[in-house]
Order: sequence, then structure tokens, then C-alpha cells
Amino acid sequence: MLTDTHCHLFYEDLKNDINGVLKRANDLDVNRFICVATNLDDARECLSLAEDYNNIFASVGVHPHDAKDAPNDYIDQIYDLMTFDSMVALGEMGLDYFRNISDPIIQQKVFREQMEVAKDLHYPVIFHNRDANTDVIEVLEDYPDVIGVAHCFSSNLETANAFLEMGYYISFSGNLTFKNSHLPDVAKEIPLDKVLVETDSPYLSPEPFRGKPNEPGRTRFVAEKLAEIHRIPFEEIAKQTSQNASELFGFSNLSD
Repeated sequence: MLTDTHCHLFYEDLKNDINGVLKRANDLDVNRFICVATNLDDARECLSLAEDYNNIFASVGVHPHDAKDAPNDYIDQIYDLMTFDSMVALGEMGLDYFRNISDPIIQQKVFREQMEVAKDLHYPVIFHNRDANTDVIEVLEDYPDVIGVAHCFSSNLETANAFLEMGYYISFSGNLTFKNSHLPDVAKEIPLDKVLVETDSPYLSPEPFRGKPNEPGRTRFVAEKLAEIHRIPFEEIAKQTSQNASELFGFSNLSD
């Protein structure tokens, strides 16, 4: 069994064929999914899917791109949404200085406010980091009681080690499989008990599907690449990453 710890199932191409998407994933031994929100509307769609399917779980959060549009009562809305049992994490939150769709100051404010919620509720966070290593580390260091995952990791080993030292997991997506990627050199240094796998569907399709819309089932190709990097059987990677997901998101306390 594999767990796609980060997919956006509310996108039309996935949502409109959800049964087909889940069947194709199951055929590839991917049968547990976290539908990750980027804003409050997305979070409600994630929740709706999670309520309909017992192997889909949800998160609620405001992505850095959406930070500028967060309503005044967005924290209250997050608290309300987190009362549902199928909600397993806060996110996607974080910083993105590559595109700067929201002003960095606003990004940091919204990131910190969501970290406060995670601290209060004792839930893990799913965070986004693009070209913002220093500031992301600074924010995380201010919340030593919060744990979570560096989603779709794309930074260097030094940054990965900083996250690991704070107790965070490192999640790899399809970009791990790209030709000339530096990520295999990073991945081989990450302890296997701190690794997660994801697709970030519909983005970042792994090889040999690069450039095409992604689906959760392709988590398998990320896991296969990790097995190759670590020179261990695929089954070992599948078991370890799913166990890691269970430990971080508390799946052992939820019905599969």
C-alpha cells in the first residue's frame, strides 16, 4: 500500500473522474490519499471528498499564493473545518518567493497565523517552500512544538537537514524522477523513517509522464525511484513511507 500524502483532487479533471482516478491508483497499489487545500473553498471540496470516500483525508490551509485573498475571519473558518474527523492536517501553507503572487510580508503573516493554529490544535502542518529557505526555517524554528512535512521538497541537503533537525518529514514528488535533478543526491541522505511520497496532482507528473496532467496513482513511480536511489526493494519503500504517513497524520486512529 502507498499513500499519496499530497494531491489536489478538487481540480476538475480529477474530481469529474474521481472513481476512475481512484481505480487507476488502486491498480498501482496507491490506496490512501490526502486531498490538500490551498484556500478555504478548496478545503471544503477536500472535506466533501473525504466524507464520501473512507480512504481520502483532507487538510485546510491557505497557500502563500492565496494569502493576499484570505478573508478577515479565515482563522475562525479553519478552526471550524478542523472539527471534522477526516481533517488530518493544516496546510498547504508556507512561503513562495519565486512567484511572489502575494506580498512576502503578507505570506509570512498568514504562515505564522496558521502555525499558531497548528500549535493550539496539535495537528501537523503541510508546508510549501520555494526560494524561501531562510525565512521558512526562521518561522518553523519559532514553533518548536509543531511538526509536519516539507511538501514537494526541491531545496538542498542543508535545508533538508534543518527541517529534519526540527522533526519534520521530507516529501518527494515527481520532480525526483526528472533527468538532471539534484534531488536523488538529497534523497539518498534522508533517513527512511522521515520520508514521504506524493504526487502534487495534477502537477509534476513523474517520468515517463512528465508534462502531462498528474494523478495520485503515479505516487508509485516516485516510490520506485526512491527504492532505486536507496538500493532497496520497492516493497520496503512502500511499507516505510506509508508507516511514516500513518505516524505523522494519525491514520492509526482513523478507519482505513
